[in-house]
Amino acid sequence: MVIYRMMKLDKLLLGVLLLLFAVPMSAQQPDAKNILERTAEAFRKAGGVKLAFTVNEQQGSYAGVLYLEGEKFVVETEGMKTWFDGHTQWSYVASADEVNVSEPTQEELQTLNPYAWLSLYKQGYRLKLSSVGGKQDKSVYYITMTAADKRKDPESVYLFVTKDTYRLHQVDLAPRGSKYMTTILIDSYQTGQSYPDSFFVFDKKAYPTAEVIDMR
Repeated sequence: MVIYRMMKLDKLLLGVLLLLFAVPMSAQQPDAKNILERTAEAFRKAGGVKLAFTVNEQQGSYAGVLYLEGEKFVVETEGMKTWFDGHTQWSYVASADEVNVSEPTQEELQTLNPYAWLSLYKQGYRLKLSSVGGKQDKSVYYITMTAADKRKDPESVYLFVTKDTYRLHQVDLAPRGSKYMTTILIDSYQTGQSYPDSFFVFDKKAYPTAEVIDMR
């Protein structure tokens, strides 16, 4: 159950964390849609990315690292590592010493694809530029995204974007049916990285004892 929860959360992280690649805009006061659209454009030009993050949720906290280039990615969290080469996904669970191999469906790819998260407002989410309150309003934009369809998950996403750099500082996820919030904090990031294609593919030689479970 814990492994499933982490795998599901990692998919959510892949998209929302990529909002940090925004760039400074003009002096004109932007609206929430404008911020996300410019963020998406900046991401397309960001090249390879390395990002460190911390997740705080009801069950506790854990740290992770995300490597991403285009639609390819690698996510490392404690006891788990996932590779995606744009077609095939490998998820290694250390405690079981096994690798699950799958080919995500189009629906699943929408969850994995960072651009899908940047355009949530086009997929049944209401977008609003809100106010945090207090001194924090001087340094961050607070964007709320709320699902119009009461069956959608997450129910709401809250983004904290710094005003001086237009980069994401924090993401709060409100899962449907839960009173507990999941918070993602951006610890550090590097853009302009370069990774070989093999970096995004599971290497059996590095895990010689792992059982490979092909779910395709």
